[in-house]
Amino acid sequence: MENGKIRVGITHGDINGVGYEVILKVFADPAMLELCVPVVYGSPKVAAYHRKVMELGTNFQTIASASEAVEGKLNLVACTEEEIKIELGTPSAESGKAALAALECGLKEYGDGLIDVLVTAPINKHCIQSDAFRFPGHTEYIQERVGEGREALMILMNEVLRVALVTTHLPLKEVPAAVTQEAVAGKLRIFHHSLKKDFGISKPRIAVLSLNPHAGDDGLLDTEEKEVIRPATNEAEAEGILCFGPFAADGFFGSGAYEHYDGILAMYHDQGLAPFKALAMADGVNFTAGLPVVRTSPAHGTAYDIAGRGVADENSFRQAIYTALDVFRNRVRYDEAYANPLRKQYHEKRDDSDKLKLNASE
Repeated sequence: MENGKIRVGITHGDINGVGYEVILKVFADPAMLELCVPVVYGSPKVAAYHRKVMELGTNFQTIASASEAVEGKLNLVACTEEEIKIELGTPSAESGKAALAALECGLKEYGDGLIDVLVTAPINKHCIQSDAFRFPGHTEYIQERVGEGREALMILMNEVLRVALVTTHLPLKEVPAAVTQEAVAGKLRIFHHSLKKDFGISKPRIAVLSLNPHAGDDGLLDTEEKEVIRPATNEAEAEGILCFGPFAADGFFGSGAYEHYDGILAMYHDQGLAPFKALAMADGVNFTAGLPVVRTSPAHGTAYDIAGRGVADENSFRQAIYTALDVFRNRVRYDEAYANPLRKQYHEKRDDSDKLKLNASE
């Protein structure tokens, strides 16, 4: 962060999708350039091609690295010198290779301290697979590269709803074995800490969803709720985490109960993301909690079906940038607040006096 402005690294994602369209649309608004210093990791030629096809007027300047980024401009770091074949709306090996090159470049410059946060445009998880990328998605790759041994937590969110996942990109048949007491309790800890540090909620309330229909119907529909999830919430409660449930997912979302909680912990991908996207797709953001890097992305995918038509809604991408900026500032404030905590004070318990023993050891 320089002169109070946060440097936002942006990876261009799949070049055959809507990544460049939403990036160029967002920064067509001069007010966005007042909020941050944007640095896009991608290809000047590909960016220029998208700009021409969709008749967008957004200007950008090419730089060698984020160290050369200029305030008030959209900066673009060229991550590859190769000619890239663009096939709008079509997944390809070339688009996957270009997406990985941008992601690697952005993470390297984050590691070098040249950007403060990372916003990723959507990728095609199949096209990006290679010897360098054998992960089911962005979240797992970023955790491996810059996680410093910490565990990531995927949170889909907007202004009123935050949904986190115990398991992420797993086949459904593997979910029950992965939903363990240790996994649920661990994700609750990460979620609780993120709600406090990243979102400034002092006493977050977390709703926990069940694994089975009707929350297991008291064991009639299996026993994970009794034998796994409930012990995990009890463990978290003993640590001071305010968590409730497990709730049956259908009734929880259908009744609007989600409005009364600061966060919702779902057991698997579609259990949490299907209702979230039905309720909040237009302004939804994917936030990766638990890692040193602040990383966000829009809630939508590559949207091949509308790529190149100029009709993609950029609001989710704009919200991803807003969220990254807010979380970064919240972390700075949190760290400052807890940098020099007050000493604990001890009362003399051998009599009825209220005399403080300031020299007592812990």
